[in-house]
Amino acid sequence: MELTSKQRSQLRGLANSIDTILIVGKEGIGDNLVKQANDALEARELIKGKVLENSLLSPREAAEKLAPLTRSEIVQVIGTKFILYRPSHKKDKKDKIVLVSDRKRRT
Repeated sequence: MELTSKQRSQLRGLANSIDTILIVGKEGIGDNLVKQANDALEARELIKGKVLENSLLSPREAAEKLAPLTRSEIVQVIGTKFILYRPSHKKDKKDKIVLVSDRKRRT
């Protein structure tokens, strides 16, 4: 699934109001962090992570390593923070994020 620029913009706006719940420290990305990210993505669909200064990874590297492990998309990397998105697999979730469609208009 590839996000369009309009969808990324929509998700960045939604991410402004959420708290950082994922912290990448000097241990890097381990099994526990991947499990925590998977659980959070399933529950929330959109998560914000932070890379601490003592980490050996840059925020871009951390996001690029974590995204394939969690089957998610990188929405944004800015400063020490990154945002990941993955649609929930729960069909009955009522507050599911509905992405805007990026259809071209005919003239």
